Amino acid sequence: MSELTKNNNHISTKDYEALLDKYKFKASELIPGKLIKGKVLKITPSFVLVDIGSKSEGIIPVEDFSDPENIKKINPGDEIEAILERTSPKDGYLPLSKSKAIAAKALDNLEKAYKYNNWIIGKVSEKVNKGYLVDVGIKTFLPDSHADIKPIKDPNEIIGKRFKFKVIKFDRKSENAVVSRKLLLFDKKEKKKKQVFSQLKKGKTFMGEVKTLTNFGAFIDLGGIEGLLHISDMSWGKVNHPSALFKIGEKIEVVILDFDEKEEKISLGYKQLTKDPWEDIEDKYKEGQKVKGKVVNLTDFGAFIELEKGVEGLIHISDLTWSRKMVHPKKVLSLGEEVFVSILDVDPAEKRISLGLKQINPHPLETLKNKYGPGKRVKGKITNITAFGAFIEVEKGVEGLIHISDISWKKINHPSDVLKTGDEIEAIILSIDVEKEKLSLGIKQLEGDIWEDFFERQKIGDIVNVKIVRIVDFGVFVEITPGIEGVVFVSELSEKKIENPSDAFSVGEERLAKILKMNKKDKKISLSFKKAQLEMQKREYKKYMQSQDTKHTLGDIMKDQLKNIETPKIKSKKEKENKA
Repeated sequence: MSELTKNNNHISTKDYEALLDKYKFKASELIPGKLIKGKVLKITPSFVLVDIGSKSEGIIPVEDFSDPENIKKINPGDEIEAILERTSPKDGYLPLSKSKAIAAKALDNLEKAYKYNNWIIGKVSEKVNKGYLVDVGIKTFLPDSHADIKPIKDPNEIIGKRFKFKVIKFDRKSENAVVSRKLLLFDKKEKKKKQVFSQLKKGKTFMGEVKTLTNFGAFIDLGGIEGLLHISDMSWGKVNHPSALFKIGEKIEVVILDFDEKEEKISLGYKQLTKDPWEDIEDKYKEGQKVKGKVVNLTDFGAFIELEKGVEGLIHISDLTWSRKMVHPKKVLSLGEEVFVSILDVDPAEKRISLGLKQINPHPLETLKNKYGPGKRVKGKITNITAFGAFIEVEKGVEGLIHISDISWKKINHPSDVLKTGDEIEAIILSIDVEKEKLSLGIKQLEGDIWEDFFERQKIGDIVNVKIVRIVDFGVFVEITPGIEGVVFVSELSEKKIENPSDAFSVGEERLAKILKMNKKDKKISLSFKKAQLEMQKREYKKYMQSQDTKHTLGDIMKDQLKNIETPKIKSKKEKENKA
């Protein structure tokens, strides 16, 4: 209207008509509720002044803008749409409504999108019961089930953000609409799915982005469709967790192992991009070879050693140390430690390599054998006592066994009768068997061999005093001297027939016995009560003969002698019980 006041408010009819043509103004177009366009003339803190081509400018209150940020985007001269509230000016201006114009346009867009299965853009404004409110010019409802393909755990993931939506319900009269983001995402995914699957081929490589990391693998985005890279296909070696190799958002190259378009499954591989290190494993590692590796895992049963990328071997707990006692791997090795190990076995089919740590050094018994030999004296501490003997540690990590039979020349019931755990003792090395890992020791041998001494002092035919120590069906065992035992068979017990030795003899009885046989090699001695008795009779007779008058006849002498010799009376079992 400022142009109408030019030249001192004087304008010709021709100029006025030209101005009317310029604005294309028609009075009939100014209808309340109609959407009109105008140019922004001025912006103030309280209103926006708009030239709508009428005698009066239009005015839009600032509060009529749904988003105050939109006002900052408007500049004088910009074209703007608004709804004419009424045709009668108020305070010289025609009232306009921007919000109604936006709503009217939104209803048109919603109607078209609903009718033609198209989409609209809206902003998720807030969370409400069972869904969200979406501002597309008017408030529309987005159900929870249509917010995404997958359930949304945190509403803040979408609130305040703009998305495209499908219109699934619309009523213009009530101005109500229900929208769906899921349907649009699903359509978009289907298109990408067809595009991606059309390019898939087993063995083909793709560049993808790591989207998710789980305990069992990683999901890789191949361009809108995700494939699974299982943890077993990440490396030829052991992987504790995918996060040890990949990071979310990282771009990696993968190979297609398998896919199923119907099931929407894609199996990916990463380790397959490199050669399997187990293919020529037998050429690289051989039994007895000593190699260097790194400790990558410690368990109760052993330690895993990485020999190279993708190749690990196991040191079983029994191959950690030469000690007889099982030591936990954590007390011998630590994670990340580099150690030398010995190859014990290679199994390419099972992809297993058995390793040994103790085999790197000579067996302690081998060292001991070079240092000491059988017959040498050693000192050590008793570490354990069992029913069959006692173990003594002669050097660090080297234990030997003193068998119960080598503890004392005397018979003992249990090693603990003589020895105690923790005692420092001296022993003699009896034998060293490196192959069987056995060290045999003896204590009684410190006193010398009493058997050797016995066989030197005694001979067959000697009469010895013995004590019955055991009674068996075939005879009795007797102790000749401490540590030396012999046997008297039932046939040598008496002149009389004895069926059950326990009826005639008792443990602890002392008698004279004659040595019949001696086996030095097997340390066995056979004796006779019967022959000892006869021998003693002969001796008595000879002695008597030497002391008697030679005038006596032989018969008289024999008669007198036999009277003096009393035959041992065999006690019955009942008599023995009564005596007891």
